[in-house]
Amino acid sequence: MNCFGSPPDKDALPARSRRPANNMAANTATPPSDRRFLIFFDFDETIVDESSDDVVVQAAPGQNLPNWLKDTYRPGHYNEYMQRVLAYLGEKGVTESAIRSVIEKIPASPGMLALFQFLRHRPPQDFEVVLVSDANTFFIESWLRRVGARQLFVRIFTNPATFDKDGRLVLRPFHSHSCPRCPDNMCKQVVVRDYVLRRTQERGRPFQRVFYVGDGANDFCPSLILGPRDIAFARRDYPMHRLITEIHEARPGEFKAVTVPWTSGEDVVERLRKHAEEK
Repeated sequence: MNCFGSPPDKDALPARSRRPANNMAANTATPPSDRRFLIFFDFDETIVDESSDDVVVQAAPGQNLPNWLKDTYRPGHYNEYMQRVLAYLGEKGVTESAIRSVIEKIPASPGMLALFQFLRHRPPQDFEVVLVSDANTFFIESWLRRVGARQLFVRIFTNPATFDKDGRLVLRPFHSHSCPRCPDNMCKQVVVRDYVLRRTQERGRPFQRVFYVGDGANDFCPSLILGPRDIAFARRDYPMHRLITEIHEARPGEFKAVTVPWTSGEDVVERLRKHAEEK
């Protein structure tokens, strides 16, 4: 499958995107400084239509985890839980190829491959594309390379995951932070804020607009720092959309960005095309 050809409960444990030392996978070159727009993407239930952490369980014996392992989950410590899940898979002899196989089969969200194709075919000075996710490097790199989309992203910020000498996938937290809204291993607001600041300094000027495409509660946090010219693309009826709606109702004017709900990547394309054609 290649995306540039023909596209072939909030507190519930399985729903990763419904829970609220730095590492990143990145192209090493500094992005060009002439791009007009900066766009961030989440991964789970945004780029792909499922949670990759849920899907990897399909590689486990019987495609299920034992109850004793599920019972070790603590709210706010999902990364630690997934470290134990991946360690369990390794102990059961689940191979790198088996994990990659189930991850590569995750379907893209509706219209997402068309959105990637749109971004790829825009003039090079239009969009700088960044991924920020609470998944991990192995899942994300595997999936993006499978659909031919890896080169679209100039930076990928996520939890590092590498195979050790025994063939086990070892997951580590992305960073530590003090944000009370976010899981202890990643605050996307910190990532987005720092990246925008650094790129503004490198470029000598700000981007015309910043876009953020997400779905989950941990995508709400970075959207809080977007300005009135920026756009928060929130997947319709998912936690990010509900939280934005709630803040609009409870504290009008506090949320600055324009909110554009989406059900398909085509909804995002329509709005991006409009801004890209502005002079």
